[in-house]
This record gives sequence, C-alpha cells and structure tokens, in this order.
Amino acid sequence: MPTPTLLVLDAEPLPRLGSLTGRARIEHTDAQGLAERLPRADVLLVWDFTSRAVRDAWPGEGPRPRWVHTASAGVDHLMCPELAASDTVVTNARGIFDQPIAEYVAALVLAMAKDLPRTLELQRERTWRHRESHKVAGSRAVVVGTGPIGRAIARTLGALDITTALVGRAPRTGVHGPEDLDRLLARADWVIAAAPLTEQTHGMFDARRFGVMQPSARFVNVGRGQLVVEEALAEALAKQWIAGAALDVFESEPLTPDSPLWQVPGLIVSPHMSGDIVGWRDELGAQFVELYELWAAGKPLENVVDKQRGYVPGH
Repeated sequence: MPTPTLLVLDAEPLPRLGSLTGRARIEHTDAQGLAERLPRADVLLVWDFTSRAVRDAWPGEGPRPRWVHTASAGVDHLMCPELAASDTVVTNARGIFDQPIAEYVAALVLAMAKDLPRTLELQRERTWRHRESHKVAGSRAVVVGTGPIGRAIARTLGALDITTALVGRAPRTGVHGPEDLDRLLARADWVIAAAPLTEQTHGMFDARRFGVMQPSARFVNVGRGQLVVEEALAEALAKQWIAGAALDVFESEPLTPDSPLWQVPGLIVSPHMSGDIVGWRDELGAQFVELYELWAAGKPLENVVDKQRGYVPGH
C-alpha cells in the first residue's frame, strides 16, 4: 500500500508531526496552493483554522482527500456544499478547548461581578474610590450550547455556586430546548453563548433577545462571532438594557482598530483567546497524530462531524 499523502494547510508555528515520519508523505501548502494540491492528498490537516481557503479550493468531481481534520472546535470556516455532499470524513479538535474556555468564562464572570476592569482603570489614574461589588454565589446563568465546552462551562460555574441552565437544540434530561430560552434569559444574571454556528443559531442574540434580559444581566460570547448581532449588543449596552458584556469572538476577525466595538461602554473585548493556553498547539498536534493512527489502521475515527448539522453529534 502506498504511503498516504498528508497535506497541511499551514500556520505558524507548524505542527509537530515527526512521529508520522515514514507513515505519511507530509506536504505543506498555503491558501494559494491549496486548490492545486488537494486532489493529490489523502488527508488534509487544516492547521490554519482561521482560513476559509478550503471553501474556495475544495474540488467538485474527481479526486479529493478522504479525511479532513481541522485544529478547531468550529467547522463553519471550511464547510461548503461540495464538502458536505462528499464522502469525505470531517473531524474536529473536540475536547482540547473545553476546560480552558470554561475557566476563561469563569474569569470573566468574576471580573465583571467584582468590577475588576474599573479597579484597574482607577489604579492607572491613582484614584482611591471605594465601590460595592456583586456576589456570584446564588446567581443564575444560562449557557446556550450543550457540547463539551458548554457542559464544562456549566460545571465550572457550578463550582462558584452559580445555578446554571443548559439550552440545546432539543429538550432532554438536564437540557432545555430553544422554546425555553426567552423565559430563562428573563431571569438570568449571566448569559453565556457557547453554541456552534448553524442556520438556527446565526444571529440568535439580536435586539429582541437582549431586550428580554434583565438590566442587571451580563452577556458573554465564546462560541462563534456570528451568533451575535453586534450592533444590537452595542445598542443594548449603550441604552443599559443589560449591565455588561464580554466578546472573545467576532463576526469579522481580527477586530480592526477603527471598529466601534472597542469603545462600547461596559464591553470587554478579547482576541479569540479563551481556549488558548500555554501548550495548546502541542495538544492539537498530539490529538491529530492519535487520530491519524486510527485512520491508518482502518479504525473508526473519533470527533466525526455531522456535516449537515455542523458539529459532532451527541450534544
């Protein structure tokens, strides 16, 4: 059997794939060379998980990779009708980012409850101003998204004694369906968006949803930027419909210096870093090597994405 060709859509730093020496013919490409090289590849590793090049380069009829793996939880950046309709298997990095993102959300909740951004501002101004802060224990949260990330967020918030409701695409034991969302939003102190991007979730947090929330509520998005109508969030904060928000993902990334979001009152902006801990790239590389060994042995792959739904089933 010929040695399979593994094509890597590059991003710096490159993945550590030395353990696959002799078991794969590893080739590297950038976005410009992807279309030419794809038909010759057996496996595509989308290491540059911010690139949308796969959408444009994916071949229609004819040879194409049998397996595509993206080093990210979301797959909307690479899914296109041709790939969705093909027999190519798609896998993602499910499991790598769960706890880091949950910890980041907990940090944001505590920072907003304890008014840490204002404390740092006052320190820079050398101003001594006593304030009162909020207790998080006993408060209520709604987490939209019931995958591993959403469940890890719920567990971590639970450790802070925050009562947390999970909302998924359909009701089941321990999970509310979409029909319960507005009722839950109206009572929540914390609203966390951690859902995958699908036709159903695109723009789900709009002016109406922010209007449903209570004035003391705070909103956090660590899912996908397109879950939120950013203009509606900015208006909700400016009009004090809600008390604060934090965005780690945006409709267009990176956020440009002239974006009005930088100066929205009560909004914390971070550069899509909630899941990126020290050593995360090594974990992503090791995960791919483990999956490659399953694939090369003809065993079933883990983290297989339902290409119609846009995420790994089971949540």
